[in-house]
Amino acid sequence: MSGTNGERLLEGTGVTPATGVGPVHWLAADLELPEPPDADAVDRSSERERVADARERALEALERERAAAAERVGESEAEIFDAHAAFLTDPQLEDGIDEAVDDGLPAEHAVRAAFEDPIAQFEAMEGPMADRADDLRDVRDRLVRELLGRETAAIPAGSVLLAERLTPSDTAGLDPDSVAGVATVTGGRTAHAAILARALGLPAVVGVGEALRALEAGTPVVVDGERGLVIADPDPETRDRAGRDRRVEPIAEPVETADGRPIEVAANVGGDDFAAAATQGADGIGLFRTEFLFLDRDEPPTEDEQYEAYADALETFPDGRVIVRTLDVGGDKPLPYREGASERNPFLGARGIRVALEELSDLFETQLRAICRAAATESGGELAVMFPMITTVEELEEAQARLEAAASALADEGIEYERPTTGVMIETPSAVFIADELAARVDFLSIGTNDLTQYVMAADRENERVADLQDPLHPAVLRAIDRTTSHGDDAWVGVCGELAGDSAVTELLIGLGVEELSTSPIAIPAVKRRVREVESAEARTLADRALEAETRDAVATLLDDE
Repeated sequence: MSGTNGERLLEGTGVTPATGVGPVHWLAADLELPEPPDADAVDRSSERERVADARERALEALERERAAAAERVGESEAEIFDAHAAFLTDPQLEDGIDEAVDDGLPAEHAVRAAFEDPIAQFEAMEGPMADRADDLRDVRDRLVRELLGRETAAIPAGSVLLAERLTPSDTAGLDPDSVAGVATVTGGRTAHAAILARALGLPAVVGVGEALRALEAGTPVVVDGERGLVIADPDPETRDRAGRDRRVEPIAEPVETADGRPIEVAANVGGDDFAAAATQGADGIGLFRTEFLFLDRDEPPTEDEQYEAYADALETFPDGRVIVRTLDVGGDKPLPYREGASERNPFLGARGIRVALEELSDLFETQLRAICRAAATESGGELAVMFPMITTVEELEEAQARLEAAASALADEGIEYERPTTGVMIETPSAVFIADELAARVDFLSIGTNDLTQYVMAADRENERVADLQDPLHPAVLRAIDRTTSHGDDAWVGVCGELAGDSAVTELLIGLGVEELSTSPIAIPAVKRRVREVESAEARTLADRALEAETRDAVATLLDDE
């Protein structure tokens, strides 16, 4: 497609509502390997040791990258690296590598051979499942690089990165202040690399097709992640506009829709990154993941340590609200200093409020005391407490009773306290079905779309075989959100899952009746800007049409049309 003044327009799928401009830099293709030696010359034992050592180094690197990603873009997005760690230790892939070594291949060739069929199987699938092939390539190439002792080449500052495809590791390591944008030949909006690019606020267009290969290194291009365009040889006016639109500027004040409906836009935080959230224009903290205070240490945090963390958050948002989610461990987040019983399916076992009320009741009591103390600080902000994994009214009432007991104990000790407002996470079908009973007992409901999708679709978030079902825009999940907002008349309703940070679905969520959106700090400016553009009546019409959709593809088509 041709534009004005010699511009070349290439169409793809926009990932991030941001625009960047710079010269093309092509990411190196797959690692090239020389012809393997004769099988008789291969020391099988030595090659197996090389694989084991490389796997260990790769797992350590994944752990470091996961921690860095959690800090930069959020815990939800960082979970991508958990799936990669699972691939690295997958028994079938391990057996495949061993068999290839037994056949006389050196370690790096054995890794390449073992991953060939699984990658092809994913590629043959449709929808988001096909994108998982990129995750396998990422793991494969990571192992090969470890075996060869090679590092990823540096990317020139200010360039636009082009590639056949981007892996999550490629993307997570990009610096949005250095890389002007990315574009790929293949890939979709639901690929893990695309999710990370969106969380980083990096201008990105995926699935441009073979035409992208014609762009040579050094060619000036604009990546328009909002319109899904790559513009080669842009004219001066296009370049200037792209430079101005490089990032969505933070909006400091609260926002409302075009017709005056207030929508709170808050941040999900998992440590002490409160200042980063404030810098991006967060109205408050919609999800304080307190488990980060308890992990990566040899003993639990003290009451005073927790009090200081909650008070610091309130001090950062003196005019806003800070929602502290109580300890949400179990499942994929065990505590290193408390051994829990081994469970066949931990995601359907003792996690969240279930362990807080039972074996971790002492930690729960200490946390509630710290929360009540912090609520009494004179910061001006509002502190709220939110209970995770609530599935019954009895669980909620017991949690509230523990909160009252903590407050009473503080009063008896003469310690200043205040009872915080309360809410629950809506993460399971049972919570959706009893949303009206829960809403009658709390001040707010917060929909965790990541876990809600997992449980509605019966698809483990860490199981790549059912990745195509892990889609929060599936009609079943949208109807669960709608049921929650419709039956939560006694409490306001927010969303704190990954879906809240996708500005492309902001209108849909508002139409479904959501009053608060809590997301990774980097996504806040784009979401706030989108809120200001939404007309409530049009949003409700969009929501009604989405609720009538019978398939995920129908929802996607509807959103694309909008």
